[in-house]
Amino acid sequence: MSVRMAKETDIPRIHELLSQVALVHHKGRPDLFKYGQRKYTDEQLTAILKDQQRPIFAAVDENDCLLGYAFCIFQQHVNDNILTDIRTLYIDDLCVDEEKRGMHIGKTLYQAVLDFARKEGCYNVTLNVWSCNESAMRFYEKCGLKPQKVGMEVIL
Repeated sequence: MSVRMAKETDIPRIHELLSQVALVHHKGRPDLFKYGQRKYTDEQLTAILKDQQRPIFAAVDENDCLLGYAFCIFQQHVNDNILTDIRTLYIDDLCVDEEKRGMHIGKTLYQAVLDFARKEGCYNVTLNVWSCNESAMRFYEKCGLKPQKVGMEVIL
């Protein structure tokens, strides 16, 4: 297995994995996440793949078949009134094919993101995880991530 930057030929497989994530979210919060919907259109994915501020990492097998991905976004608060001007690499979405979990693909992807962020001069790597996705929370904790902030809600 290796990690490379995603490319347009990965789009069909990315959609398959995005569907797996969407189903986890729908099962956990059907009040928020629609069933069977696509997160991105092909056109949106093509635009993201061309956007250097939104790198997508692809874990692939020896046949170059996508096993997992990490969608990232560079963030920086330049001239903000209260936030310091640090460069952050935000992991917007990380997924490993549910049939391939437990093979350290996620850990390898995460490490590639960390290495890239260091090379790009980032101060930190951040992400959000839905509290209903307990397996993802355990994975991120095992990777050494700690809560930075907590989102809370009350349903009316």
